[in-house]
Amino acid sequence: MSAADELHEFHYRLPQRAAGQRPGSHPGSSLGAGQEFVSHMSLYDRPDPRRLDLRASVRSTTGDWLVRVNRQRVGVTVQLLVDVSASMGFGARRRKIDVAADFVESLARSAFRVGDALGMLAFDQRERADLCVPATLSRGLGSVMADSLRQCTPAPGGIEGLEDALQQLIGREALVFLVSDFHWPLDRLGAALDLLSHAFVVPVIVWDPAETEPPPHDAIAPLRDAESSVRRTLFMRPKLRTQWRDAVAARRAELDAFLSARDLRPFFIHGAFDAEAMSDYFFEATA
Repeated sequence: MSAADELHEFHYRLPQRAAGQRPGSHPGSSLGAGQEFVSHMSLYDRPDPRRLDLRASVRSTTGDWLVRVNRQRVGVTVQLLVDVSASMGFGARRRKIDVAADFVESLARSAFRVGDALGMLAFDQRERADLCVPATLSRGLGSVMADSLRQCTPAPGGIEGLEDALQQLIGREALVFLVSDFHWPLDRLGAALDLLSHAFVVPVIVWDPAETEPPPHDAIAPLRDAESSVRRTLFMRPKLRTQWRDAVAARRAELDAFLSARDLRPFFIHGAFDAEAMSDYFFEATA
């Protein structure tokens, strides 16, 4: 059984109402053929005899025939923003970009099941037009997106690439998954995220165990920065391992605080994507 066959769908739902007329699974703001009762209206004002409410009409003090008015659930556009910079090409057992591809494939299956259109934008130090997929409702779209990510060659990146890719999403209402290791300075990230004020954004932070946990034994460790290719040699010892773990914890706390200040909650992927954990993320968001 391949890794793709072992992927599972996850359940997601917007915690807020979305505009749109296409039927789907998310709470909508438009009136239609849904199950959420809003009010009664006169049959003359809303001529839809299929929704005639005889019991309410009998009780009406005005003598009007009343119809039930419901709010319908709608489908939304789901947009992926995937970082394909050089640091995403790192990984001890599997590259982070391969783990991100697993998530993309699972998301595509989940989106097709609930009738949401899915699109993808990718970036390194600029937008990667060769990896752009317009938002479409298609069963086989996930495999195409995931394969293109697995086969791409990560290149040096930066926050400029994210800013470039975001230009296509400004002012659009959507569910946006921003997939990256977030190894950027945070001073320009806030302004970039502000461009997605119309969207519900899920920061998906992909880390590899080899970058969060230092080597267990004392030894000389040759290290290379994935983005700049700068090499350093360190002698791994207990004090350095403690500093390594403290730096990882501090970075995670910094990201949590930074994103929480913008009412965003990060979802961490540590080595492998867990569909059940992603379902729990949305259950907590909509609770």
